[in-house]
Amino acid sequence: MDLSLLRELNRARAARRAVIHLTDLGEGRDRVIREGEPVDGPLGEAIARALRSGRSGLVEGEDRKFFLNVHLPPARIVVIGAVHISQALARMAKIAGFDITVIDPRTAFATEERFAGIDLVADWPEDVLKARPLDAYTALVAVTHDPKIDDFPLSQALATGCFYIGALGSRKTHAKRVERLAALGHGEAEIARISAPIGLDIGAASPAEIAVAILADIVAHLRRRPLIGAGP
Repeated sequence: MDLSLLRELNRARAARRAVIHLTDLGEGRDRVIREGEPVDGPLGEAIARALRSGRSGLVEGEDRKFFLNVHLPPARIVVIGAVHISQALARMAKIAGFDITVIDPRTAFATEERFAGIDLVADWPEDVLKARPLDAYTALVAVTHDPKIDDFPLSQALATGCFYIGALGSRKTHAKRVERLAALGHGEAEIARISAPIGLDIGAASPAEIAVAILADIVAHLRRRPLIGAGP
């Protein structure tokens, strides 16, 4: 591999940006394609599928064969609220291959005993997210029911384009949340990206079942998301 291509791949990895290292198997030439970079025809469609699935492999286009080596940032879940749902979701998310962080300033909830082996931060989201910002490969899950804790990360998730944003609460609770986010400058279409009530509608009742519904919703959004810089 050309040294300049290797440097470009390393820069993309450091910036948590998705790229594909494309090799023309007939001519032996290769190049790096960034997510959102326009590529026409069947090859462009194959690249879009690879960016959504994260799977590398051989494809054909324009009567030629190409190998697509996909480099996606590790998808991560940031949970606001160290509640029972979060305990179940954290274990499930790790099994599904997600990096996960739980943030809650309430030290009675955010304890190592309740979240053994989980990246747990007992601090305010405003402070945590300054050092660990959200991005397009992050899912934000807000489950505290407390606007003082949930609203800031929800606003940040909207501003940074998280691929999934979910918030726990009834429709009445969410209506008030919408008013607060609108007051912070977020538009109607932007706020509509929030999954609320959170998770897929599977009739979930227990914390573990709600966690299943949330994780399934996150996976669906990740694999069906619009690509950065591209249309729906």
